[in-house]
Amino acid sequence: MNPSRKLKKRDRYLEKLIGFQDTELVKIVTGIRRCGKSSLLKLMILHLKETGVLAEQIVEMNFESYDLRNMTADSVYQYVKERIIDRKRMYLFFDELQRVDKWEEAVNAFRVDFDCDIYITGSNAYLLSSEYSTYLSGRCVEIKMLPLSFQEFLDFHDFDIRETSSAFGGMRRQIVDKNGESYTPREAFDAYMHFGGMPGIADVGLDQEKALSLLEGIYSTVVMRDIIDREKRRGQSRITEATLLRKIILFLADNIGNNVSTSSIGNTLMNEGLLEKGSRPKLPSAHTVQIYVDALLESYFFYEIKRFDLKGKEYLRTLGKYYIVDIGIRNYLLGFRNRDRGHVLENVVYFELLRRGYDVAIGKIDQLEIDFIAITAKDKRYIQVTESMQNESVRERELAPLQKIPDSYEKIVLSLEPGLDVSYDGIQSLNLVDWLLMK
Repeated sequence: MNPSRKLKKRDRYLEKLIGFQDTELVKIVTGIRRCGKSSLLKLMILHLKETGVLAEQIVEMNFESYDLRNMTADSVYQYVKERIIDRKRMYLFFDELQRVDKWEEAVNAFRVDFDCDIYITGSNAYLLSSEYSTYLSGRCVEIKMLPLSFQEFLDFHDFDIRETSSAFGGMRRQIVDKNGESYTPREAFDAYMHFGGMPGIADVGLDQEKALSLLEGIYSTVVMRDIIDREKRRGQSRITEATLLRKIILFLADNIGNNVSTSSIGNTLMNEGLLEKGSRPKLPSAHTVQIYVDALLESYFFYEIKRFDLKGKEYLRTLGKYYIVDIGIRNYLLGFRNRDRGHVLENVVYFELLRRGYDVAIGKIDQLEIDFIAITAKDKRYIQVTESMQNESVRERELAPLQKIPDSYEKIVLSLEPGLDVSYDGIQSLNLVDWLLMK
């Protein structure tokens, strides 16, 4: 994080942290590198200080720091112990703690030995693996952090959303920059689709060359530190081919929103000449591909979504889909293009649903597919995503699976061009950009 930049609010996540403040649960913030986890800890520290907690009650350790590179679980424990104030509640913040071997033993000891409230960040789901859960099972809460939403993107880049009366009645939204220049929401959304939502881009500005340089750094760090280094820390050597890893990344990035199996990945890479054949072609086994894919999921680079059969009421084991955590990173990997815009829009909607607290699956009803079933404890909705609803054949295709669903939960089609009709037999047709800007 750029120390000269004022911390921008990430209220959705900060409110979750505050909600668990002073409970015995260890708060664990997870997410891809550079998505804002360190800044979130700093926002929490600011909140503590503003509510009366003294600076000496707060211990911060960032294990990305060169000064802390050789620390062990024992030395972390000693470092904290020396700073404990008698009869005062302590607040302990550990950034990228997974870099310390057996860190969970130190954290468990803090819980037992001191009156403290503990906050941790990690850039790899290995942090929450079975070895970890044996120490803190039931005593931790995970707060999953994502890159910026469209609304957060506007805020980070100092755009204001203004609503004015339209000459034809109703309200019209305008996006206004710090110089007073005005843009349509669609223009601002196109910038979001171009640059993505990594917070660091706000430091370099909406400059393509600088943004790509920043995204390259994030990509390299994820691959080298959170995948290759993680294998070394585990004492394993299952991911040995950096070239194969990159090609699987490129394949998944190119196939967001497509039904994919691990066996098909290896076959496609071979058939398209993406693997060097040599004198004896070497096809990676489905098991090997799965290990590489799992590593990408663990580093929060890609997210997998399962299919749910609405009639059989069960999750299907075959042909899930993958979405990439940030469209800007995808643009860095594949270049800027428009040919699969529908799947890119799906990608944006999928992560927005996660931000809003939904569990998300693909829906299957007979031979038709619903892009997303989004569920919370109190709500369920079915969502289709398409670029435009103005073409009659596209309308029929998008509405058909929703029309077959027998229940009465909300059914929505999100598109950039909804057309004049706001609903079709009770199925809402909403502007995707307006939906992203809804509170």
